[in-house]
Formats: sequence, C-alpha cells, structure tokens
Amino acid sequence: MSQSVPLLIAALGNVLLGKEEQVKLALACLLAKGHLLVEDLPGMGKTTLSYALARVMGLQYQRVQFTSDLLPADIIGTSIFNQSTADFEFRPGPVFSEVLLADEINRATPKTQGALLESMEERQVTIDGHTYPLPSPFFVIATQNPATQAGTFPLPESQLDRFLMCISLGYPDPEVERKLLKGYNPRQDMATLKPAITKEELAHLQQQCQKVFVSDALLDYVQRVLAYSRESNHFNFGLSPRAGMAIIQSAKSYAFVCGREHVIPEDVQAVLPSVAEHRLAGSQDITGHEGIRLVDELLKHVDVLAIP
Repeated sequence: MSQSVPLLIAALGNVLLGKEEQVKLALACLLAKGHLLVEDLPGMGKTTLSYALARVMGLQYQRVQFTSDLLPADIIGTSIFNQSTADFEFRPGPVFSEVLLADEINRATPKTQGALLESMEERQVTIDGHTYPLPSPFFVIATQNPATQAGTFPLPESQLDRFLMCISLGYPDPEVERKLLKGYNPRQDMATLKPAITKEELAHLQQQCQKVFVSDALLDYVQRVLAYSRESNHFNFGLSPRAGMAIIQSAKSYAFVCGREHVIPEDVQAVLPSVAEHRLAGSQDITGHEGIRLVDELLKHVDVLAIP
C-alpha cells in the first residue's frame, strides 16, 4: 500500500474524531473516481468532512448552498452578452471546481438537482450548444437532510444512481462528544490542515486502485448478491448492472485503502451498505430506512461460498 494512504486517514481522523470507518469509505469513494452522498441531521460534521477531504488532497474547493430558489445557472454558469465583442461569453459556475460541495442538495427543486446529472456522469457541462470539460479530478460531495424534514425534495432514482456511495456519519461516541462539550472545535484543526499529497499522486493512487485483483470466486459472490436482489420477493426492483460495477469498483478501492492488493468478501460486505442502500430505497420511501433493511437481507441470505 502507498504510504500516502495512512497519512490521509490520519489527517482526516484528526478532524473527524471517532469516524475512522466513514473516513475510509469517503476516501475509497474518491479513489474510485465516484461521487459521495452524505445523509444525516444538521450539525453532524457533513460539511467538515467535505472540506477536510479537499484540504488534505490539495484540491480546489467550492461550496454551493442548495435552497428552493437556487437555479441551474447558479451551479453550471451562464452566458453573458459582451457589448465590446458583440458576442456571448460563458461565465463558469462553481461546478467548475475539483471538489464541489452541494450542501443540502435535497432542499433544491428537481430542476436544479438535475443540473448536476451531466456533470457527475460525463464530467462536462453543455450550455447553449457548447460543451465544456470539467477539471480532473472532479469530485462531488452532496449532503442531504432526512426526507422527513420540512422543505426537502426527494432525489429521484436517476440522481441517486450518480452517487457511488451514500454514507451517514451518525452521532459521536460519548468520549468524542464530551470533548466537544468541553470546547473543542474541529474547525480550529481544519485551519492547520495541509495537503498530504499532490494531484499527481492522487491520480497515481486512483490508477493503483484499478489494479487491485478481483478473483472469479469474488465475482461469483457479487453476482449472487445481484441475482438475489432481482429474484427475491422482498425487493420491488433489483440492483442494476451499474450497481454491480459500483460494488466491485468500491470494493477494490476499499481493499486498497485497507492495504490489500486483492479484494476479499469482507471488502464487499463493508461497502455494500453504502453502495446499495440508496439504490434500493425507492423515492416513495420517505423514512429512508427501507434500503437499510434490504441490504441486511442481502448480507444475511446470500452465502459467500454458495454452499448448498
């Protein structure tokens, strides 16, 4: 394993206390060239995670607060008429950054949410018939509040599918919370965060993740997971082929973060909740808990070794 990975985990862990597993998943998501959705209550550290990731990677960072009156042009940019040249000039929006924080994404209308679809999938923006490439790397971290809270618009399945992973930070451990109550402010340590790697090193780590070995037996296990989700009566709809590729992609990156050059079943089981939960929970599930139950169903009933 690259020596950079433990440094990144340690740097992020100094800011996000007691969240080592969530830090590993977020880092694996970035190394897999995916996008990350963080769902939790306000004040749980979602913004802190995104800013810390950008700082330790040395990446350009922009934050957009999503509200009900936000327009697509506020994200992707707009064309403005230049009187001196008698022509329209494109003024890029905040999406033209290496790390974009879409804060409280489900507080914006579906039209504004849809402005991110092309950029997240194609890594480009098309406006007025012209296509503009986005920077590389390009990493979207979106936060959303629980759908049961007032003023939220549920993300459609097509939007959810653009996120490689969806994680939740959860409440802090009692020891960490005690430290916060005594006056510790993670933002103070945030100011001292310095880049641990360069963009060139990040690109190299992303390439190394793709080389992590996946055995045929491991592929068989993942295919049994996919098949069970499609054939069992417990599921309204099964996991798509894209979801299957996301599981493999995430498992390879997670194995790399853990210091392995090959994927083991435990890697698949570690990433499955974050990869599959938001893809299995339909938009009609306003509680947001249906996906958790369905992932537990997969982990419980799909045997790793396919023993009859």
